[in-house]
Amino acid sequence: MNLSQLRHRLVVLLSLFAVLTAGCNIEDEDPIAAPEVQASYLALGDSYTIGEGVSTAERFPVQLADALRQRGVDLAAPRVIARTGWRSDNLAMAIADADLPTNSYDLVSLLIGVNDQFQGRDLDDFRQNLSGLLDETERIAKQGADGVLVISIPDYSVTPFARNADTAAIRRELDLYNAEVAAAAMQRAMRYINITPISREARDDASLLAPDGLHPSALMYSRWVADLVRPAEQILAQ
Repeated sequence: MNLSQLRHRLVVLLSLFAVLTAGCNIEDEDPIAAPEVQASYLALGDSYTIGEGVSTAERFPVQLADALRQRGVDLAAPRVIARTGWRSDNLAMAIADADLPTNSYDLVSLLIGVNDQFQGRDLDDFRQNLSGLLDETERIAKQGADGVLVISIPDYSVTPFARNADTAAIRRELDLYNAEVAAAAMQRAMRYINITPISREARDDASLLAPDGLHPSALMYSRWVADLVRPAEQILAQ
């Protein structure tokens, strides 16, 4: 074998080695996994949503998120847009300021109205504001109306805070407000969760109230979550 033939054979062997090595590298590489996307939850409301009187971990949106994770839902920390004292119009302005994208959250909850009643706002105004808020929740939720949980207004007439007030009138007015909330939710085929009966148990059970004698305790919020977790799970499973 002359030198020219030897060089030719060496080139062939090196080329073959390069091809085999490249093939091995391709086979050994791990496929690029698609990033997992956690489900998202937006909670809208007032003091009952922000958890006045309890720690952040004890708020009902946080407890609900924890309960869903225990059921195997990969859920990010909830975003809360709520403030103590907000009426329905205050919440509407806050949502507008937040500039939330359309179809941006897997789950949206709404609990609003107690301050409208407490401040003596006209029921017709509340009805109009509520309609706008529900339109917004439907826009924000990825599944539209199917992605929304509408929660009833608790009854604070049973709390020590209302001891010197006309508790019968408060109860009647809240019943009217809740009738509006339920009707509006059903009209849009949204899930409506009635936690008001649980709130009324605080008349005989002080452990259901925060130290301020008005807002729910972590224990009451956990009772709410027991009613909320199943419909929330159904929304996120769709």
